[in-house]
Amino acid sequence: MVLVLALDTTTSTGSCALARDGRIVSEQVNDAPNAHAEHLPGDLMSLLDRASTRLADIDVFAVATGPGSFTGLRIGIATMQGLAFAEEKPLVGVSGFDALLRIADDLARRSPQPKAGHVATWVDAWRGEVFAALYENGREVDAPVVNRPQTLLESLREANREGSRSTLFIGDGARAHAGMIREMLGETARIAEPPAPPLAGVIAIIAGELSISGEHAPHSIRPLYVRRTDAELARDARALR
Repeated sequence: MVLVLALDTTTSTGSCALARDGRIVSEQVNDAPNAHAEHLPGDLMSLLDRASTRLADIDVFAVATGPGSFTGLRIGIATMQGLAFAEEKPLVGVSGFDALLRIADDLARRSPQPKAGHVATWVDAWRGEVFAALYENGREVDAPVVNRPQTLLESLREANREGSRSTLFIGDGARAHAGMIREMLGETARIAEPPAPPLAGVIAIIAGELSISGEHAPHSIRPLYVRRTDAELARDARALR
């Protein structure tokens, strides 16, 4: 029996969850957007209390590795690294894109509609941009990027037209730009329902699956940033002056 405690801080709200043997036991969404530092590790402890579970009972810790805000990623990863080190337990990193894809596949299996040709995972990157990746039959066909929604949709419009395919959009980026998606892609676009589901529960399930193979040392977690930091951009701008 594997008990997993997972945390997602890649989105503005974020979530935490417990999963046992591939089933979500409890999941909690942070109701204060962009306030991860103020709620951790308190949210995790309250989740454990409601499930009558001790921190020592956790077999595997899991954390979303991105993409998302730099601050949110650092807070989430540091929090779970600290807990995993303290309990001497493995820490598994899971991409938020992988979690969104798993949710999209589950929704497709339960839907009476034909399966979409593509799944577009969109995470809000602010500044009028989204972090995005594109999948077909569970396989990544476009690597993670950060770009303007209109640019991504223009490319998808051509791909859908040529292949007579539809695209299922999922993530808080899809929710934020749902109007533009429908306007530019028309009937070839579908928005997941809910469009921006909490991720921690699915991250816990995926981490439980991954934990049975290989080493998962807490210090080995690497964030998926996609976009360079503001400090790097400022440094490059100074170099061009």
